[in-house]
Order: sequence, then C-alpha cells, then structure tokens
Amino acid sequence: MLTARENMLEVIRGGNPDRVVNQYEAMQLLFHPFVTKSPLLQPGDENVVNAWGVTNSFPKGTPGQFPVHTPDKVVIKDIEDWKEYVHAPSLKFTDEEWAIFQGMYEAVDTSKAWKAAFVAPGLFEQCHHLGEISTTLMNFYEYPDEMHDLIKYLTEWELELAEGICSHLHPDMLFHHDDMGTQKSTFMSVDMWNEFYLEPYRELYKYYHDHGVELIVHHSDSYAATLVPSMIEMGIDVWQGCFSTNNLPELIKKYGGQISFMGGIENMLVDFTEWTPENNRDVIRKTIEECGNKYFIPCIAQGGPGSVFPGVYTSMCEEIDRYNIEKFGCTQEQLDAARMPMQIMF
Repeated sequence: MLTARENMLEVIRGGNPDRVVNQYEAMQLLFHPFVTKSPLLQPGDENVVNAWGVTNSFPKGTPGQFPVHTPDKVVIKDIEDWKEYVHAPSLKFTDEEWAIFQGMYEAVDTSKAWKAAFVAPGLFEQCHHLGEISTTLMNFYEYPDEMHDLIKYLTEWELELAEGICSHLHPDMLFHHDDMGTQKSTFMSVDMWNEFYLEPYRELYKYYHDHGVELIVHHSDSYAATLVPSMIEMGIDVWQGCFSTNNLPELIKKYGGQISFMGGIENMLVDFTEWTPENNRDVIRKTIEECGNKYFIPCIAQGGPGSVFPGVYTSMCEEIDRYNIEKFGCTQEQLDAARMPMQIMF
C-alpha cells in the first residue's frame, strides 16, 4: 500500500491512488523562527499586538484569529502615508534560532509526509490586516499606486522570509494562507486580483518552486472558483479550503491536472455545537462520491488540522478511514502504518 505522501502525490497528479487522502495526513505543518517573534494566538487570546503592529484576537468558538480594527488599532491611518505606519519586522535570526526549527523538519519521515512550511497571513490578508478590509478594498480603486507600492513592500519581505526558510529548513511543501473570498463570492473581481496580486504571487511561488519546494498548497477557505485560472498562473498546486459552494465536481473536471482541490467540507457543515459522527459520515461520503479521489482531497475547510468543537476533526478522520476500509479494502493497521501520527493545530 502507498504511504500517505505517495498516495497524495498520485491523487494530485491524477495517477493511481489506492485510497482517498485523509485530510492533512500527508502533511506535517511546520513553523520557522519568525513565529517566535509574532506568535499565533490560541483560543481566548484578546488584543495581542503582533510584530507588524496589528492587534489580533482569537475568540473562543471561532476557527482562527482575526485583526481588531477599532479606529485606535488600525495600523495604516492614511494609505497615502503608509510608509510612516508600516515597518516590516526583522527576519535576521541566529543559527541557534534556526537550529530549533531545523530539528523539527529533520524529524519528519519524508517517506510518509511532506515537510510543509506554514506561512500566514498572505499578501492580500496582510494588506487588510494593516489597513482594515473595507478601507483596503476601496483603496484599490482610489489609491492604486499606493496599493501597488505596499504590496511590493510586503512581497519583498515575504521573499526574504522564503530565502531563509528554503536555505535553512529545506521544506518540500509550502502551506500558505491568503483568503480570497467569502462563502459565495471573491473579495474582488478577477481583473482586480490579477492587476494587484498575480505577479507578486507568481514571483513568490516561483521562488519556492525554484528552491526545492515541490508543492505549493494555498489556503483560502472560501468561494474562489473564478480565480482558479489565476491560481494556476500563480503556481499553486493545491487549493486548500475550497468550499462546496464552488461546484467542485465541475472545477475538478475542468482543471484537474493543472491544479488539485482540498476541502469541500465547510466548518458550518460539520463543526457546530450539536455535531454528530452520523452527520460527519453523511457529509463526508456525499463529498467523496461527488468529487472522487483524483485531483481532490476531502478535508475540513479551515486552514489547518483541527476543528472549533473538540472531537469533530478526529471523527472526520475516523470516517474517512472507514470509507477507505470499505471501498478500497484497506485495513486500519495499514492506514496507521502509512502515515505519521495525526496532528491537531487548531
């Protein structure tokens, strides 16, 4: 039987997978020294200022942290003077700081899992974290030159981060966050996205691909079907977080072989107060039957292994294992041996 890593590669290449990929089983999401300077929040943390000066909170019962944009906390007070407010954090780390994370990457059994460097937020999210989302969206219309300059500044910082990650940690996968839409629509038109973000992302993802990163997995738990051609141009190999509202069977049929899709199961479908294993079973099996197991990985849509309500993610993993046992003749022992221990991030 194929290992989890081998099976995922067969799925995204349209080869001969011997079962369905079980969510994040083939990825070990790993960090880098910047996380020690600007740590991710835990549920319940409130009004924590990160290295960029952005204030974030992580309310309990939500899938992640969010910027706090009361007028006194918005970083960019005036987009025309953004350089006065935005100051990129240093990415200079000692060999000892890098060594802490090198050990984590070296501990991954790469016969079973990808070493996935985790980077968040992305270029668009960083813009609206610094400047508040409605104001930022208006700025694309009213101050395009300033937005281009800001995005260039953020891209140069991300490229410096990429250089450090690739030269010190040598990941073979990048897991990069940047939400592009809501449940039903993108935040901006295709033309506007391409005008501001296509080239910066193409440059960034090309750097990773050129420096030993085989797979780019881009997280956007949203509708973004209209941006799939742009994702392909950007260099994305797997779109993680795709909602079922994207008509995934149609996207798989049209774009499979150019990009793969990981998601289809929004938190709202399975991750709620009165969740049940029976509901998980129904949603998961419906999703798999509609989408198949080539160019598609069934997965909770949030940007990391886990769930808002305890037990949901584990229950989903158990249900996908049961599906593989019933449909593909696997045994539980084989499935467990083919992957590294399950991780829970959120």
